[in-house]
Amino acid sequence: MSQPALIVIDLQNDYFPGGAFELWNADATLAVVERAIGRAQAKGIPVIHVQHVADAAKGNAPFFNAGTVGVETHARIQAAAPDAPVVIKQFADAFERTTLHDTLQGLGVDELILCGMMTQNCVTHTALSRRADDYKKVTVLSDACTTVSQMIHAIALSALATRVTLAPSDAVI
Repeated sequence: MSQPALIVIDLQNDYFPGGAFELWNADATLAVVERAIGRAQAKGIPVIHVQHVADAAKGNAPFFNAGTVGVETHARIQAAAPDAPVVIKQFADAFERTTLHDTLQGLGVDELILCGMMTQNCVTHTALSRRADDYKKVTVLSDACTTVSQMIHAIALSALATRVTLAPSDAVI
């Protein structure tokens, strides 16, 4: 029997209105991700938060600097899954030099369900990671991701469609 996990990538304050790098459709995406978390929890599917923190050794970044409000996971996402493990990353690929794989293995996960920000960057790099190949299925929730514009979002999803499963969140969870 399969054991999926919902991986929530970079739903951080800097991407929302008032943040350092506001994304297109951020609030609508937030609501979809909240619902996906609730459905995942109701089905016993583990939820993992992934949080990008800029590398302080490289100086201040345009956003996601440690110790700022912008780097924090959005309060509604924290409230939706307060006990979910948090994986800190410094690269677009959530597996790159992080504890994500070990966390998933500890939970017996063999399928990945991805959502979050930004579609063409962190979501895509995680979905196509060499480490993601270790899992029998990778699904990207097409309505639970966003990026800088609707066009870039659509282009990223189109590119992903040949490599992973794309589906709306209510069809998967």
